[in-house]
Formats: sequence, C-alpha cells, structure tokens
Amino acid sequence: MVLSRFWLVIFISSIFFIVFGLFSSQYYSIDYVLNGKQGEPFLIGEKYLKEVPKFVQDSVQKAEDKTFIINKNEKDADTTYVYNNQTVKIYSGKQKADGLLPMTKSSLFDLILPLIAYLAFFCGIMELLIISGASERLAKKLSPLFAKVFPSIPKNHESISYMTLNFSANFLGLDSAATPFGLKAMQSLQELNPDKDRASDAQIMFMCLHAAGLTLIPTSIIGYRAAEHAANPADVMLPCIITSFIGTIAAFVLVGIKQKVNFKSASLLAVLMGVIGAIVGLLFYVNSLDLIGKNYFTSNLSGLLLILIIGGTLIFSFVQEKKFVEQKTTIFDTFVAGANNGLKTGVTIFPYVMGMLVAISLFRNSGLFEIISNGISFAFLHIGVAKEITDSLPVAMLRPFSSGGSRGFMIDAMKQFGPDSLTGRLSCIFQCSAETTFYVIAVYFGSINVKNTRYTLGMMLLVDLICVITAIFVASWFF
Repeated sequence: MVLSRFWLVIFISSIFFIVFGLFSSQYYSIDYVLNGKQGEPFLIGEKYLKEVPKFVQDSVQKAEDKTFIINKNEKDADTTYVYNNQTVKIYSGKQKADGLLPMTKSSLFDLILPLIAYLAFFCGIMELLIISGASERLAKKLSPLFAKVFPSIPKNHESISYMTLNFSANFLGLDSAATPFGLKAMQSLQELNPDKDRASDAQIMFMCLHAAGLTLIPTSIIGYRAAEHAANPADVMLPCIITSFIGTIAAFVLVGIKQKVNFKSASLLAVLMGVIGAIVGLLFYVNSLDLIGKNYFTSNLSGLLLILIIGGTLIFSFVQEKKFVEQKTTIFDTFVAGANNGLKTGVTIFPYVMGMLVAISLFRNSGLFEIISNGISFAFLHIGVAKEITDSLPVAMLRPFSSGGSRGFMIDAMKQFGPDSLTGRLSCIFQCSAETTFYVIAVYFGSINVKNTRYTLGMMLLVDLICVITAIFVASWFF
C-alpha cells in the first residue's frame, strides 16, 4: 500500500509540475517528456531566421547541416541552433532521463531481456542444486544460524540456501547472479507465507538485509574510477566495505527489534564476530598489496568464485546423477526446466519494473528531483556541511530510485571535481553501499504478486539513509 501510494505521488506530482511548467512558459515544449532520450538537448525556443543574432544567421546558413553550436565546453551547456524551413530551433542543456515512451521500450530491451537471460541461466543452475540435493545440504549446515535471524523459517528449508547464494553474490559484486538467487529465495519464502498478498516477516528481513548491499569487491566502481584515471582506483574499496557492513548490521538490528529477534543468542553473536573477523582479515590482506596486486585480486576473485560455484554445481550433479534418474529426468533437462521457470519469472516482473521506471523517468524529467536535490544540498551547505559533501549528495538521493541515473551523477562528479577529490570518492561510496530500493521492491515483490509490503519500504529507505550518513563519516575519515 505504501509503495503504491508513493508511486502515485511521484506520477501525479510530476505530471502536474510538467503541465504547470508548460503553461507558465518554463518549458517551450514538453515533447521531451514523452519522446526524448537521455543526454539529448532540450528544445528551448524557435525563432524566425531574422530574429537570431547576425553571426548565428550567417553560421547556420553556411553550415552543410544547417547547424551551429556555441558555448561548447565542459562547464557550460551547449547552445545549438538548427535552421530548417525559415525558422531556427534552439536547443540547450541535457535531458536527465529517457522520456516515457523510450523508457517503456528500454525497460524491456535494455533491462528485462538481459535480466531474463540471467534468470534463465541461474535458475537452471538452481534447479540442479535442488534435484542434486546440494541446496538441502547447504540449508542443513546454515539452519542453526538462520533459525535465529529468520525464526519463522523451518529447519533445513530450501529458502536458506537461496538466501545464502544471494548474499554471497552481492558480497562479491555479482549482480547478475544475485538477482536470480534472490527471486528464487522470495518465491521459496512465499510458499511459507500464510497471507499471500502480505509480506511475511522473513521476506521483509531478507529484503532489508539485501538493501544494505554488503559488498567485498566493488568491481564496477573500481572500473569506473580507473576509466577516470584515478591515482588508485581501488582506494574506495575499504570505505565501501565498511559502509555497507555497518548498513547491514543496522538493517539486521532495526528489523530484528521490530520482529523481536533474540540478539542474546550465543551462536548468533559467534557467527557475527566470525564474519567481522573474516572481513577485517581480508581488508588487512588487500591493504598489504600494491596497486597492481589490488587490481589483480579484485578483478579475479569474484569471477573465479562464480566459476567455482557453477563448476561445483555441475560436478556435484554428475556425482549425484542417480537422483536425477529417480526423478525420471537428466541433468541437462533439469537445467532446461529451471531455465524455463526463470523465463516465466522475468515475464511476470516486467510490468512492475516498467511501471516503476516510467514514474521515475517522469520524476526526473519534470525537474522535481533536481529542485528537491538542490534544496537539500542548499540546506546542508548552510548548516555547516562541507561543499565537497553537498556536491555528492545527488548520487545518494538518486540511488534508491535509479542505479543508472545515480551512476551518471557519480561519473559526472568524478569528471567535474576529479576522481581523487572527496566529492568524487564519496560519490563512488554512495553508489556502492546502497541499493536501488524502489526497483528492488518492484522486482522482488512483483515476482510473487505481494500487494502489501508492510514496513519494507520505510525500513529500506532508513537503511539507505544510514548508509549515506556512514559513508560521509567514513569518507571524511579516510580522505
């Protein structure tokens, strides 16, 4: 219900603001809202040729393509004059996101179809885990711990293994694998849910832990920093790990208090201390490496472990081939059946994803997001927060709505302020240590048709806020 109302508020307020902007002459044309593409210039006016400056008249008439561009530099927006049929159209600025119609198309071709491909493959692998008995063995080993965190889940339930794989994939920065494992976990948890339209406690706990985005190897962030010629592309790795880990602990504690989890459990505390110890050990090891060593380690660890998971699953399935024979199937046919289930899941979640992305597109193109972002940055600046921090806040604000949008802000921050500036580094930490909350809720709950998400949205946004605050303190401490 909360998510539905929030979606309506974004949609209706954006449409109202766009219409108001047109009739108040703030916009010359609102066609960009429907048909524009991200990065394209806005049409800000149209004049007869004689009404533009003389040097522009001469330039557009002499140009072969009848186009003339001025103010072409990194800081100022280009102003483009296009002469056609006795009039000159004037373009300036850049569109923040795809328009409504291109967004509906790109949500299918650029997002859902690749996601369906990932789902098909990894759901096929997960079906092998089920039939071979590997998921059951993993669940048995982890049941004592998960019984403390998810008391409503029966011992040795298959959802435990799926959640473990999801957390592991996120931990290693393997987004393509994390989503299929997470969707399978939600479907498995839904089987235990007595009220199919209402999110269960276990589903909410899983979603909020997922939202914190605990990451060990921020591979993509390191790649973007390297592309912007950072002196040490991996120098944000430790801050990213610390920020996401604190966010994960905060998510567990906040949701645990709400769900009355027993925090005094000796086994739970022991596992938590063990995880902390392992992370600290890895941090010390990575910190002891030189630049080339860090780049080699971070670029290979995630990929190697994913290959080992896939290879281990196939080998274990071969060893346990008799179980497939008992089910009157083969290893390959089982993989195909699982992949087919992944395909169906992708089709199911498409309307949820498309609806959310279109609303976010309108929100950004309407100018509302920019106004809110600038207002918050202005307020923070006037209460003593350093400008280097306020300049990076757009990344933190957009991250819950759009991963691609916040990534664009992050790259722009590194280009404008430098990858080794506090603003550039903090933007990278923001991007790495939080989740695309609204997209994730739409995908995960949409895949199981849950209508009432209860307090999931509020709790996930609170976790995002904690990650933002933590990132500011950690970045200020390190850099």
